[in-house]
Amino acid sequence: MRTESGKISKSSWSKSVVKKWLNIKSGAEEFHSDYSVLGWTERRKSCSDQDRYVVVPDDFSEGWLAESRNGRKPSILEEEAAEPVNINDTLNLRMFVGTWNVGGKSPNQSLNLRDWLKSPSPSDIYVIGFQEIVPLNAGNVLGPEDSGPAAKWLTIIRQALNGKYYSDASTVQGEEADQQGRPEPRLSFSDGLFNIKNPNKQQYCLAASKQMVGIFLCVWVRADMYKHVSNLKVSCVGRGIMGYLGNKGSISISMTLHRTTFCFVCTHLASGEKDGDEVRRNFDVSEILKKTKFSHNFKAPETILEHGKIIWLGDLNYRLAAGCSDTHELLKKNDWRALLEKDQLRIEQRAGRVFKGWNEGRIYFAPTYKYLANSDHYVVQTKSKEKRRTPAWCDRILWKGDGLKQMCYVRGESKFSDHRPVYSLFTVEVDLRLKKLTPTAARSSCAAKVQAEELLLPTRAQSFIDTAPRLMRTRH
Repeated sequence: MRTESGKISKSSWSKSVVKKWLNIKSGAEEFHSDYSVLGWTERRKSCSDQDRYVVVPDDFSEGWLAESRNGRKPSILEEEAAEPVNINDTLNLRMFVGTWNVGGKSPNQSLNLRDWLKSPSPSDIYVIGFQEIVPLNAGNVLGPEDSGPAAKWLTIIRQALNGKYYSDASTVQGEEADQQGRPEPRLSFSDGLFNIKNPNKQQYCLAASKQMVGIFLCVWVRADMYKHVSNLKVSCVGRGIMGYLGNKGSISISMTLHRTTFCFVCTHLASGEKDGDEVRRNFDVSEILKKTKFSHNFKAPETILEHGKIIWLGDLNYRLAAGCSDTHELLKKNDWRALLEKDQLRIEQRAGRVFKGWNEGRIYFAPTYKYLANSDHYVVQTKSKEKRRTPAWCDRILWKGDGLKQMCYVRGESKFSDHRPVYSLFTVEVDLRLKKLTPTAARSSCAAKVQAEELLLPTRAQSFIDTAPRLMRTRH
């Protein structure tokens, strides 16, 4: 509603606030990516998408429908024709996974992530999740999303990985501007950064990043691997206020690398250290597994557990079991093994009540929460006026799937927030096998996929795949 002067009435709500209150998911699939700046659409949209269309040739092939060679990823068929691969070929990669609750603090340029991200040596994939990138106050939870801190985190991560960065204030199509009409900040992509001609420089590009209130997840891949990444999708599940707002919950990113499917789940679960709070966290996990759905695609999984390799990271908030009188003595002795016997996550997992069948590495580091700001002292060790908290391993990384091997599981020592960051290095076995298809079979398979998608369209949508030429709508 606008006043006569054309100004937005104070009584009106922005679209983003209404969507948040009504739990409308229309924007949940939007995410930031360097791929969109390159002009590459990682998955075929349905004909009901409403931004623009491109002409599909009459003698189309699966390679044309998926991704063309005009600055886009070669299709499976094109790769097969150009470079036959042995059916048993696999690729071993290194993957860095990090999680950090930053306590509502926005980063500054003096925060050095390079030593954290490049230690002990560079990886091929970086999965970095944050919690509380904004304070979890009513304005941030109920109001428009503050994407400024997320843009800052992306900038310093890009700088740490590549040594230089670029930024602008352009918008991502499909996302709203803020209440003052300013575009949401995002990072741009530069040809100088994405150096395809010299992939040995170990430069990285942003595959996808997504924010939900204070939860933020980003996935980076080595720049020369970009053409092998496909089916990028995101899914958000709110588990906070009223059971669905985003102050707690999850962001999941799904992607396919070569022929292997990955799902990265960044979560911030229910807080509290009272007896019984662990049940709420267990329920959060089950609801996230149940409600996380990726948009339908013939090639890619739709749920978390359908992926070949899954990483679950975040502030899981599991504490030490209540009623342990010797906790402080064990803490003074650095007896982590005895303290871990009281760890709620391990107790609940052993009982089969949560994360059944999931893996977590051995913990040889001190509890990651809760510290005094800019201090090596836990809150419980001082006479601070801050609310007392028993130290606990809140920040965790778990995994599921074959071909994942953990090389290390450690914590960082940054005093930036009341949590210490945690990271893990994995070796990842990626499947390079390609399905052999004759040209005739390929054309038939592709046509069948198009026909099947047409059957799934809402009745109100008209098919844009006609005779010659055929039309396909895409959204970039």
